[in-house]
Amino acid sequence: MSTLLSPARAGTPLTGRAGAAVDALGDRARICDLYDAHGSRVYHDICGRTTQEVPEILAAVRGTDGPVLDLAAGSGRLTFPLLAAGHQVTALELSPDMLALLRAGLTNAPDEVRRRCDSVEADMSDFRLDRRYGVVLLGTTTISLLPDEDRPGLYRCVRDHLAPGGRFLLTTVDVDPAADGTDESEIPVTGARGHGYLMYEQWSPGAATRTVTVLPQPVPADGPVTVATTTIGVLPARQVTAELEAAGFTVVATTPIGQGTGRHHDVLIEAEVRR
Repeated sequence: MSTLLSPARAGTPLTGRAGAAVDALGDRARICDLYDAHGSRVYHDICGRTTQEVPEILAAVRGTDGPVLDLAAGSGRLTFPLLAAGHQVTALELSPDMLALLRAGLTNAPDEVRRRCDSVEADMSDFRLDRRYGVVLLGTTTISLLPDEDRPGLYRCVRDHLAPGGRFLLTTVDVDPAADGTDESEIPVTGARGHGYLMYEQWSPGAATRTVTVLPQPVPADGPVTVATTTIGVLPARQVTAELEAAGFTVVATTPIGQGTGRHHDVLIEAEVRR
């Protein structure tokens, strides 16, 4: 994970309106990764309570047997709804900062809920747990964060930890090449604590990555300003499906999630190990 960079952009390749906004801050800008110790607090405030993809995932998990393994669980955006629905959950997360936020949330949960959740710090593309799961879940389009060379490890670990008849659920971005869309969008966001943010998403049609940058809105009049940014891969559903099939899975369902932005939208892929 990146560490906080100071005092300005330190070579971060931000362009367009996001770059101009950061340049205007000058030495006040403090660039961090969206998933490090500083950026994770911004991520948690923005995304910690959003319900995006939650209904579709809960519906897919409903009726399955066995515990759920929530990969790249972050601060628990999907873990807590799964617990609320009565499931036993293992939350696996690589970032100690995100895991600390999840564990802090568990301390405020009822004893009965805490007993149904365990957490582990590990890499989703290289882990070994001494149990099998009825569902292995990778939500929040997090598969896009894994480079090409790491995804085979993810698929292998999922196969090794799925119980017979279990399901692998993952979300990714599906791309509509015919849809119109600008290279950059600005999205105002209100966090769970009432803080305002402006989120920039930069993505050229056909590019393999998109860059997300988050600034506070309004920008404070003085003092340092945290700018959280990250570059995320764009993995169309058809590519993920082909990779799953090559890794020994059978895709049994693909479900659209939400309305999307016109050019891209999220989808939930359900797969089983091919026997």
